[in-house]
Amino acid sequence: MNNAHATGGLLGWLDAMPHPAMACEIAAGHVAVASWTGGRLGLDGFALEPLREGAVAVSPLELNIVDVDAVRGALARALNKVQGRGKEVALLLPDQVVRVFILHFDTFPKRADEAEPLLRWRLKKSVPFDLEEAVLSHMIQPARGTGVDVLASIARRKVVRQYEEVIEAAGLTPGVVLGSTLATLPLLDSERPTLLARVTSRTLTSVITRGEVLCVYRCTELPVDAEELEPAALLEEIYPAMAYYQDNWKESLQQVRLAGLGGRTEVFRQALEAEMNCSVTALVASSAVENRLSGDAKTLVDRQMDALVGWMLNRGA
Repeated sequence: MNNAHATGGLLGWLDAMPHPAMACEIAAGHVAVASWTGGRLGLDGFALEPLREGAVAVSPLELNIVDVDAVRGALARALNKVQGRGKEVALLLPDQVVRVFILHFDTFPKRADEAEPLLRWRLKKSVPFDLEEAVLSHMIQPARGTGVDVLASIARRKVVRQYEEVIEAAGLTPGVVLGSTLATLPLLDSERPTLLARVTSRTLTSVITRGEVLCVYRCTELPVDAEELEPAALLEEIYPAMAYYQDNWKESLQQVRLAGLGGRTEVFRQALEAEMNCSVTALVASSAVENRLSGDAKTLVDRQMDALVGWMLNRGA
């Protein structure tokens, strides 16, 4: 994570970050790499290497990479397929590692040296680690009503550092570090109130965006893996995000996007659409994917590499 800050919409915050043309995601079950030249039409190569169960134990508190050799080996194999050594990289981490908060303030300092201490004070009871051990990034976004809304992402420094060390051992430089679902958000349609339900292993991240405003971000642990999850259980998990949005924004969702459900996506789509009274589709069917991606890049969205593609679409590439 970068100690970056920005003012404006969500995509403006992403735009303010360094923007390497290569991205690497280290997840609980895989290491994935993709690289581009010339924007969305220049996908140079991509690779996904599976990890054995237990090689990465995702946690916001403790060191995550249990089997360092296995993760380094998977990364080396992936890089060999995309010819990616010696380059700066965007490092995408599991959502449980990077905590995301939307905080409301009546007023908020413009100076970074005043804003960060205020954020750390506000967050000290919301994260399970010492704020002095944390890396923090934030942006100011339009509030609903008066005041200021601040989007803050925070992670424990030693946890992030372990992921960075794996990248560095491969001859790469982590130019930016970001939670994987935050990187995915450019794949959503830009204007309509949209919920993204993104499943990775036993984690569900529920995000609601409205234009360039991030309205809700909720990351929860599922009782079972994605392969065993039932539509009713998913609906129960995303309901609090929906209810919060409806209560605070005084409007209903207009569409839902599903990611990470693989071959079972259609079963979930039909069940959720019947219950939610709005359009429900796979993330790969969103207009951002349809209109802004070439064929090769589109295939990655359905192959556990949606975060890598979302990162590539930052800056309107």
